[in-house]
Amino acid sequence: MELKPEIIEKIKLLDAKYAAMGQDLNAYLEGLLHADYLTYWNYIHLDTLLSLQSPLTKIPDEEIFIMYHQITELYFKLCIHEYKQICNRTALTADFLLARVTRINRYFDALTLSFDIMSEGMEKEQFLKFRMSLLPASGFQSAQYRMIEVYTTPFTNLMHKDYRGKFAEIPTDTEVETMFEHIYWKEGATELATGKKTLTLKQFEEKYAHQIIMLAKEYKNKNVWMLYKQLPETEQKNAKLLEAFKHLDVNVNVNWPLAHYKTAVAYLHKNPEDIAATGGTNWQKYLPPRFQKRIFFPTLWTDAEKEEWGKQWVKKNVFNQ
Repeated sequence: MELKPEIIEKIKLLDAKYAAMGQDLNAYLEGLLHADYLTYWNYIHLDTLLSLQSPLTKIPDEEIFIMYHQITELYFKLCIHEYKQICNRTALTADFLLARVTRINRYFDALTLSFDIMSEGMEKEQFLKFRMSLLPASGFQSAQYRMIEVYTTPFTNLMHKDYRGKFAEIPTDTEVETMFEHIYWKEGATELATGKKTLTLKQFEEKYAHQIIMLAKEYKNKNVWMLYKQLPETEQKNAKLLEAFKHLDVNVNVNWPLAHYKTAVAYLHKNPEDIAATGGTNWQKYLPPRFQKRIFFPTLWTDAEKEEWGKQWVKKNVFNQ
């Protein structure tokens, strides 16, 4: 059989490619003869993926709980994939930044819109039973979510509100370590009665504290906001980019935590007092944005907008006002 000219041309190109690396094309072609065809299930490791759900109880809705949290972590990984492209890019432009921030917003939009799977997709009675088997694990322990915060904004914006503004926008490495002790989310994992660290927080810090501190040091000069400020002044005025930043701020700091808050109210609110969340986290003070008012890009918002941070979402989505 005579080979088509386009096939001969591709073989020549392959030969040149492998020769440049000191490799023998013939050996690779022989290996290709023995290789099997690629399948969808092997390419995405489907069998492995579907085997990763290991409920601790026989209560059916626990599997929903596990799978949705796994989906969440995959979306977070998608976000971090985009952040790394932004933060490690040479010659960053407003157009590239806008395209990647838009992707991140799309991921968080999908997560927030899908949260009804958690808030309405499980029986309350089942949840209150299987949650007792999860102690002290908690979604609070999602390190990827913390990394998203570090990639996005100067570390000072992640401080507890009482310490915000007391550190430089670009801190020294020593200051980063001090700042970590005053990060906003630690208040959300303290024992309600004593104010001591919960086991949930102790576990998290033992596994991830060093990694998060190192990330904060590495990206103190090249988080999204600092890179934005290094753009030419004309590109900083890109209206679509500023709108995407504000969307990201609301997505991560209002919509996502309040979707959790709505679910916590549905499952854990019980008169005369609220039920403690898994791991004993103080969800009543930790989740509502109006308490901490964590904001990635504070200069993009008016004082009035910051004062009302998150309140309208709660009125509409929790209290139907």
